[in-house]
Amino acid sequence: MSVIPDPVPLDRLHFAMPPVHATAEEERVHRKQRLAGALRLFGRFGYEEGVSGHITARDPEYPDCFWVNPFGAPFEEVAAGDLILVNGEGQVLRGGRHVNQAAFTVHAAVHRARPDAVAVAHTHSLHGRALAALGELLDPITQEACAFYQDHALYDAYTGVTVDTEEARRIAVALGTFKAIVLRNHGLLTVGTSVDAAAWWFIALERCAQVQLTARAAGKPVLIDHREAVATREQLGSDLVAWINYQPLWRRISRAEPELLS
Repeated sequence: MSVIPDPVPLDRLHFAMPPVHATAEEERVHRKQRLAGALRLFGRFGYEEGVSGHITARDPEYPDCFWVNPFGAPFEEVAAGDLILVNGEGQVLRGGRHVNQAAFTVHAAVHRARPDAVAVAHTHSLHGRALAALGELLDPITQEACAFYQDHALYDAYTGVTVDTEEARRIAVALGTFKAIVLRNHGLLTVGTSVDAAAWWFIALERCAQVQLTARAAGKPVLIDHREAVATREQLGSDLVAWINYQPLWRRISRAEPELLS
């Protein structure tokens, strides 16, 4: 009879955690590469709609300046070296391309109101827009949706293309301390303490919107009760969990398209 092997000691098992960088320059390179990867994934997932949509990442040395995809550049073609650095007023500091001022106004306001937010993601994704058209929040109908339970907001207004700083400020106020917001008749916006977390929350929110719309079309979804929804959020709703969930996507895109790193 074969002998069952002894368990591998826990200290010999690898478990990835967010990296810590020694210098601001190392952190800058890391954030730009992760930003380029997130943009390419968003392109693959079909979140791109013309020139609409941005992901921004706060610069580690200049916290009031942000790396962002250049105006009109296809998400799936963006590399780290293509990103532009923009100040809080939307002026380009590094790079040779324009920024979409209408979209960046909202990002700047959110970054200003949320110094903890390293990254902000917003695109006109299909199911996010459908949920936004209903002017509704996510219901706690799945384990994944519970990550957003009482941790996302609804901006219950629409005033056209957002170029006004006061409108952007109201969106930031509505977001508050939450990880995400549904912009009525517009789409979704998420934030995170890393590019990975902000990107994962957007992907997860978009998928949860799709599940909710599909479930409602099929019948009457059964809600998870408040106590269990809160407990599930406490387990799954942190930015560390989001970072961990995002790593398979990062490995996939960075290995398949290593040129994004340059």
